[in-house]
Amino acid sequence: MKFLADGMLGKLTRWLRMLGCDVKYYNDLEDEELIKIAKNENRVLLTRDIQLYKRAVAEHAQVFLVKCSTETERLTEVAQHFNLNLEIDVNNSRCPKCNAKLKSVLKDEVAEKVPKSTLRFFNDYWICLNCGQVYWQGSHWQKIKQKLSEAKDLRKN
Repeated sequence: MKFLADGMLGKLTRWLRMLGCDVKYYNDLEDEELIKIAKNENRVLLTRDIQLYKRAVAEHAQVFLVKCSTETERLTEVAQHFNLNLEIDVNNSRCPKCNAKLKSVLKDEVAEKVPKSTLRFFNDYWICLNCGQVYWQGSHWQKIKQKLSEAKDLRKN
């Protein structure tokens, strides 16, 4: 699924990218430009801006108005509407920072880019093919799994 998120949805953008969605994000474009990109690239425009939503509908762009207020609720709302799986498969994830694909790499390939203590405790690494950011399932992974679990629980209700 391809999305375009407006400037109000930066955190949601990162979550959707981790789930494997192709999400372009801009926080500095005018409404007209966002609608044009959504239409030209066949992306669903995600917004919390009611005026942008109405304008996009009038211009026949694919658009979804995100109504929920918390990050977990927003993630649940979008996942439910678009039938997205709330599980992270790191082999399909995209870089939360720049949206590029991630590639699994050997520990030796990233040894110079991560703390030595990290190398001792973790063996699986992924690198962004665009910005070079390195990822691993470190201590933050529990928080990520907890947030996804909360979103799944909300989805059931």
